[in-house]
Amino acid sequence: MTTAEQFREAVRHPASTVSVAGVPWPAYKVVALLVGLLVFVVVSVATTTAATAVLSGAAVGALVWLGLGLASSSS
Repeated sequence: MTTAEQFREAVRHPASTVSVAGVPWPAYKVVALLVGLLVFVVVSVATTTAATAVLSGAAVGALVWLGLGLASSSS
């Protein structure tokens, strides 16, 4: 396979994985974890309550994970 053929194949099937410690993860899972972490930090700073921050971050992370997972599987 030539380089041009590899380039055409990469354009047709864009990479949707991210390497985490050498293991390929779907990009939507990494995005969901980062969004959950961001919500955790923001709520933690705003409320200074650990329980609220953890539950909010986990809920948002799970919803983003499921939503993006469904969106990526339907396309």
